Amino acid sequence: MPVSFLYIVWDVDPEILQIGIFHLRWYGLLFAAAFFIGYFLMKKFFREERVPLSYLDALTVYVVVGTIVGARLGHVLFYAPDYYFAHPVEILEIWKGGLASHGGAIGILIALWLFTRKYRKISMLWLLDRLVIPTALGGAFIRIGNLFNSEIIGKPTDLPWAFVFTRVDSIPRHPSQIYEALAYLAVFVFLLRYYRRHRRSLQPGRLFGWFLVLVFSARFLIEFVKEVQEPFEASLPLDMGQILSIPFIAVGLYFVLRSPKAIPAAATRSSHRGSKTQKERVR
Repeated sequence: MPVSFLYIVWDVDPEILQIGIFHLRWYGLLFAAAFFIGYFLMKKFFREERVPLSYLDALTVYVVVGTIVGARLGHVLFYAPDYYFAHPVEILEIWKGGLASHGGAIGILIALWLFTRKYRKISMLWLLDRLVIPTALGGAFIRIGNLFNSEIIGKPTDLPWAFVFTRVDSIPRHPSQIYEALAYLAVFVFLLRYYRRHRRSLQPGRLFGWFLVLVFSARFLIEFVKEVQEPFEASLPLDMGQILSIPFIAVGLYFVLRSPKAIPAAATRSSHRGSKTQKERVR
């Protein structure tokens, strides 16, 4: 990866190795690492707050499936519905690329709703407030994966840190993948510190709200220096990523700004009822 006086030439092979029909790519490795690290962070949260670890294995399955299915269908429906409806078999060909973070967010929300419908003792807001911490870190990992794939590239620029993605063209561009990765890493640090400081009095939904506001505000702003992913976006006043970010930011603001409740979020609904009874006794 040679570095010139004005820019960085990026010509990294997205594939780490190939053994027969098996192809190991940087994107896949980083995607898997995001779930692996997320699992152990959630395991730590569960242990610290004395939530049965038996729930975690089931939760992991729900989140993995929700993320992949949601992200894929998000790309299909938001960015290229005409193409995929004409070639429906290719919807299943996830290894060829095409995952949308907004769709992944929706997929996770649906998966958590289904999870809490089955495991009724777990509070959805309690889960969301903790799950967003590893999710922010996972977002950073995935954007680095996009960098290795030379995809989701930025617009042309003459800034000294511009990248030339030789697998795309010879034009110096914003490394928008790095911008997003750094933004999501900063959000991860903020959320983790906020959780550590306010865990015992955490307002239900507050961390979830901060996640939505910070992640999708960063996404909205960085979109200004990114190339559009589909040609039809060039005719829009805002690109699809920005349009889809607005409702997430609005929902996040609701959870951040709403009035505090007297009782902090409990891991389970049964323990929540127990806390309320104890509070009434004190009164």
